[in-house]
Amino acid sequence: MRKHIHILAMGVAISLAVVGCTPSSQNLAKKADLTDVGEAEESYGIALTADQTVQKAIKVDWATRNIIRSYGSTIKEYSRKYGFDWRLTLAIMKAESSFLDSAVSPMGAEGLMQIMPATQVHVAQALNLESVAEPQNNIKAGIYYLSRLYRLFEDADESDRLCLTLAAYNAGPGRVFDAQDIARYLNESPTRWASIRDALPLLSGRYYTLHQQVWEKQKPRSGIFSNHRETISYVEKVMNYYDEYRLVLN
Repeated sequence: MRKHIHILAMGVAISLAVVGCTPSSQNLAKKADLTDVGEAEESYGIALTADQTVQKAIKVDWATRNIIRSYGSTIKEYSRKYGFDWRLTLAIMKAESSFLDSAVSPMGAEGLMQIMPATQVHVAQALNLESVAEPQNNIKAGIYYLSRLYRLFEDADESDRLCLTLAAYNAGPGRVFDAQDIARYLNESPTRWASIRDALPLLSGRYYTLHQQVWEKQKPRSGIFSNHRETISYVEKVMNYYDEYRLVLN
């Protein structure tokens, strides 16, 4: 029975799109808009492309330039404080809210970093913030929360740890823990993003027989999870944005 489940799980894994976790920076220069070089270089820390055949700076989109102008000092200060590359924070903000500081999701997540109501209460108390919805505070709270999640995966290699942290930021740490349980049951590494990426779809209700084997209560500890595609896509999106920002921003 276990062997059959393992084969089924691997079949699901193969059908998923591969999500890279280490920025690759391949062919980005070819995809980028190379116009308005002077404007791009003005005050946004734009670096030359890694491709030495391209002797122009890549243009940073208007929304990114505007968010750096408005909140760049806060993003850099608090990213540095909690040990993150500020360009990663920028990538998360772009994926979460498209840089809209008044964004509110159907689930009640607010602001640039899209922080859920329950998380807002915890973080506001920890940081002594009156309002997590205020943009500057939202950035501080989001980076702080990211740092708390990052601590949960200290046994993982750096690239995997980052992806596990992003998955937890999107779906909640409980979902990642459940996926780790499945990875262990299938004799896969619970600290590798590839294993967790492949295990997330197995948290859906259709794999109830697997759940009976893994958990004493016969279901995932955080409940059935059907949004695995969104979480996997989210990790990929953030890493792609981060890859681009690493290429063009100092």
